[in-house]
Amino acid sequence: MTQVNWSEDRVEQLKTLWTEGLSASQIARALGGVTRNAVIGKVHRLGLAGRASPSRSERPRLPMAPKTHSARAHVPAVPVVEEDPLLLDDGHFATVLTISDRMCRWPIGDPSASEFHFCGRNPKSGSPYCEAHARKAYQPQQTRSHKDKGRMAG
Repeated sequence: MTQVNWSEDRVEQLKTLWTEGLSASQIARALGGVTRNAVIGKVHRLGLAGRASPSRSERPRLPMAPKTHSARAHVPAVPVVEEDPLLLDDGHFATVLTISDRMCRWPIGDPSASEFHFCGRNPKSGSPYCEAHARKAYQPQQTRSHKDKGRMAG
């Protein structure tokens, strides 16, 4: 887990942007080098959560990096072949209590059910998921928008 360096200046900038009604994602982009989740965590630790937020149309817009098109988006999707979840040494599946960062964190089943568990296989490098679940989770943009168009037409 990477620690964010919250200097006094960064904290003041965070407070200002938060009171102006920017979202955690917008603040993360404005600060740079910090994730949306890090912003949310710091906001809660500072006790800033109880703000009045303006409507979306009133929020200031921050410049965003231009979108780049990847050649990878034009590659046909490889079929995802999911393997069975991994049984742990004790004969049980990985649960919220037994999952670690060295296990695929793909959820399986209904979280409110007692049978709910995680895949538990070895994750792909730099991903919380195994190879099969990473391909399922991170589909190229073109594939998703193609599916969405079909839904919109119906």
